[in-house]
Amino acid sequence: MIPVRGYEGRRVGVLGLGRSGLAAARALAAGGAVPVCWDDGEAARKAAEAEGFEIADLTKDRACEGMDALITSPGIPHLYPAPHPAIVTAQAHGAVIDNDIGLFFRSFATEDWESFDRPPRVVCVTGSNGKSTTTALIDHLLRTAGHDVQMGGNIGRGVLDLEPARDGMIVVLELSSYQIELSRALSPDVAVFLNLSPDHLDRHGGMGGYFAAKRRLFAEGGPERSIIGVDEVEGRFLAAQLREEAENGDPVIRISSGQKLQGAGWSVFARKGFLAEWRKGRQVASIDLRAMPALPGAHNHQNACAAYAVCRSLGLAPRAIEAGMASYPGLPHRCQIVGDVDGVRYVNDSKATNADAAEQALKAFERIRWIAGGRAKEGGIASLLPLMDRVEKTYLIGEAAEAFAAQLGDHPHIIAGTLAEALAAAHADAQPSETVLLAPACASFDQFPSFEARGEAFEALVAGLKT
Repeated sequence: MIPVRGYEGRRVGVLGLGRSGLAAARALAAGGAVPVCWDDGEAARKAAEAEGFEIADLTKDRACEGMDALITSPGIPHLYPAPHPAIVTAQAHGAVIDNDIGLFFRSFATEDWESFDRPPRVVCVTGSNGKSTTTALIDHLLRTAGHDVQMGGNIGRGVLDLEPARDGMIVVLELSSYQIELSRALSPDVAVFLNLSPDHLDRHGGMGGYFAAKRRLFAEGGPERSIIGVDEVEGRFLAAQLREEAENGDPVIRISSGQKLQGAGWSVFARKGFLAEWRKGRQVASIDLRAMPALPGAHNHQNACAAYAVCRSLGLAPRAIEAGMASYPGLPHRCQIVGDVDGVRYVNDSKATNADAAEQALKAFERIRWIAGGRAKEGGIASLLPLMDRVEKTYLIGEAAEAFAAQLGDHPHIIAGTLAEALAAAHADAQPSETVLLAPACASFDQFPSFEARGEAFEALVAGLKT
């Protein structure tokens, strides 16, 4: 646990008592603050009360009197589409609004660092798609090379549940736009911007607000090194802006999947299955990504470029990075190969909860039996229709099945209804060398409590095919 600094003896509200909220309450108490907790769910309130925390309805004026700050969980709206009533009340009483990320950055560095031979470093990864894979890959590469590493944020442990800094430690954090937007303190040493596609627009008031939230990590965080994906206009704008603002060194490493990057700066890009690092107009290293089974497809090649650039920034040699990539096992539910039955490959990409993520999965394979559907997001799968030449047949499930069927038109498809029925039909149709791909392009909440539960159900069904 990282004790929170700066609130000794002061009342601090904690809104939302899930993983990050409870960790924040514990860390505040460890630092001498007096946490006052609230959650809209009774079960969460009882769990916090059982740990000895004060429970008070923070939507009421009385509970917010004399409160210095309100720490809110990332899933709770603070601005759009409307702020939570507790946030409105806290602001009316003069409390500042922050989150666990802000508390982490104000508390991680301590006086003990003066005795360290090597200062700890913090790497932050953000983007619409690929954050978790990139974060986990960086963690794996650094561990494989012998570094002392912790991983947390939007993956693994909550940031305040991490261990205090040690000499030479590297902390790798996955950060969502929700977490970045509200954090009052941001000071990464290395920051990564992967990509941007429409998502969470109701929380950010549109694409401009969404990009502005991501941009805070760089514009206000001031990292020593920024690694920027430049395959979209927002990334190109951000990379150019950060280069112009820097006075010396190589503050920006541009990354891309699918194009060779020009110019004399530092760049890492992947083309035709090969990763290349260029500096000062010449190539300095290359890795064959086709030999990395846990990193299939162009989207994973972008993730590999980002992780490579981070590790090079932290002093790893190209060959050490290549060896780490070869042993990377991949993350569950993200283009994860979960079986091979009679020459048919089965791939779990349950994390593909929107069309952009599903697009990357479809581009990673050919001769696909595609399982799609669930609770649809705006636009459905219209943007994926140009990729149907890669798909032999589509098997539709969940609430979106009929709407997706209408969008597919004459493309071969069936409405299977459930995941079990879809897999059974795909298995019966599949021929050797084909891929049965779960990439739903939908949220899971119509039939499953989470994308993880959906992916686990798929894996269990595939395991049954083997017996």
